[in-house]
Amino acid sequence: MAGTKPVSGARAPSRRPTVRAVAAGSVGNLVEWYEFGVYGFLATVLAERFFAPAGGGSAEALVRTYASFALAFFFRPLGAVLFGRLGDRWGRRPVLIAVVALMSGTTTLIGALPTYATAGALAPWLLTFLRAVQGLAAGGEFGGAVTVLTEFAPPGRRGLYGAWQSFTVALGLLCGAGVAALTATALTGSQLASWGWRLPFLLALPLGLVALWLRAGLTETPSFLAHADAPGARTARLGWGALLLAAARVTGWSAAGYTFLVVLPSYLQVSLHAGVRRALLSAAVANAGFAAAILPAGLLSDRVGRRPVLFAGAVLVTVTALPLLDVLQDPAASGVAKGWALAAAGAVVGLMAGPGPALLAETFPTGVRWAGLGLAYALANAVFSGCAGLIIPEAVRRTGNPDVPAYYAAAACAVSALALLARPTGGTGPTDSARSAENGRGKGGGDRCW
Repeated sequence: MAGTKPVSGARAPSRRPTVRAVAAGSVGNLVEWYEFGVYGFLATVLAERFFAPAGGGSAEALVRTYASFALAFFFRPLGAVLFGRLGDRWGRRPVLIAVVALMSGTTTLIGALPTYATAGALAPWLLTFLRAVQGLAAGGEFGGAVTVLTEFAPPGRRGLYGAWQSFTVALGLLCGAGVAALTATALTGSQLASWGWRLPFLLALPLGLVALWLRAGLTETPSFLAHADAPGARTARLGWGALLLAAARVTGWSAAGYTFLVVLPSYLQVSLHAGVRRALLSAAVANAGFAAAILPAGLLSDRVGRRPVLFAGAVLVTVTALPLLDVLQDPAASGVAKGWALAAAGAVVGLMAGPGPALLAETFPTGVRWAGLGLAYALANAVFSGCAGLIIPEAVRRTGNPDVPAYYAAAACAVSALALLARPTGGTGPTDSARSAENGRGKGGGDRCW
């Protein structure tokens, strides 16, 4: 699949990664998750503008809004395969440029869409279509970003460099929460509902231009250049066993991340009757805890291995999800206690998000790395994360049980914990030890997948 030389114009890089390479590899995630965060944080407003006129109350409109949100996730696996195959065949740089252009363009167009009051029943369909295209691009973005970051990483630092992908996810969510909160604070409720909701989406245009500039100067990765010239470069194949195991291992990271970091504002508003500003502030606190834990977790995985750190995070979510949610539900709990609970919820997700990218990258050989890790992550997101916003509000509405988010996150992390205890039985290319040796081993254990 990957025997073709990279496109002309890709400059031969040195082995040492540059700041620009790290920035170019991770900036697309900031754009992607900024938009996903804004959509999740403003879901109640979008429900009113695009879905409430279709009939039903606010809860039903919110479910329709998250159905559109979930649909985009089911286009992620398709995007992972499409852009992954192109990136593994033609090179990392040109495909990453195309992906970020598509993402930022569709996000900007969402901010310019007519609402139901203007376009009638066409409005929700236009929104859903753009979300689907955005999901297609996002499916290619993750695999490409992680591939670039880990293939540029120096020996013994793939965990840390891969963690930058997750860190920019946190930055994107924080930016989304901050911009949404600032917009909601600066405008009146009627202004926010009328036109103010458009502003956060339109800001994706300048963000996308910066991302394009960074990626235009990106060099090709050493691993891809070496692989393109190697004999037998087309022999790598994706194995379904390794693919499904990799997806199961990051299921908890995906599901808990969306539950605590994206769905939380809508849950607080609809189920706990919190105001918009308080809900967005809560999301910002949770995402701050998430961001603070990511890079240390990635660095720790370079010393002790990926699986122990991921396993610890999955177990912690499983046993603490319900107690943390109980604190948020307790009217007698102080604001400080609730803030610490939110930060802790984000931090345990960060413990999984730090080593997760490197673990996925080390699962697949160079010739199918982008497609393999992108597809594994997209499958986990499509099944458990994209549906979180759809399943959780509907389950709470039907059962009347406000603890549903905790059960959802805990169950997904229990699945990941079990998958992390298993070793793959079939190969997709080089052995695990060979993949670890590909970038060398540093002090304290180097690039240990296990």
